[in-house]
Amino acid sequence: MARTPDSIGAKALEFLSEYHLATLTTLRKDGSPHVVAVGFTWDGEAGLARVITFEGSQKTLNVERGGYAVVSQVDGGRWLTLEGPARVTREPADVREGERRYAARYREPRPNPRRVVIEIAVERVMGSVLDPI
Repeated sequence: MARTPDSIGAKALEFLSEYHLATLTTLRKDGSPHVVAVGFTWDGEAGLARVITFEGSQKTLNVERGGYAVVSQVDGGRWLTLEGPARVTREPADVREGERRYAARYREPRPNPRRVVIEIAVERVMGSVLDPI
């Protein structure tokens, strides 16, 4: 059952802070899914899942064309999926924030002058790590 981001409780927040990759799903021009492994971060205050990437990547092109994305993190039987409208931001402050959060969860990202950030405004949440209703 899909829920809203306010259902992300302590157990889910802990899972989101662990070092795990996730899949990012966007749609290609022909409507088929493009699924890639990514690192992502969760900003609960803003309700945003962020993925740092680079200008011209397929995921960037897909988001700019379709505007919806899904990230799903899995570790054994634990999983969490975050869905919502997405946008690509090139604003220097947004890119720095995306890099800062990525570094805190994973590692310092390599310098990339073509860096952009995909921001998913999470509207739907599903997962085994959500607190029971």
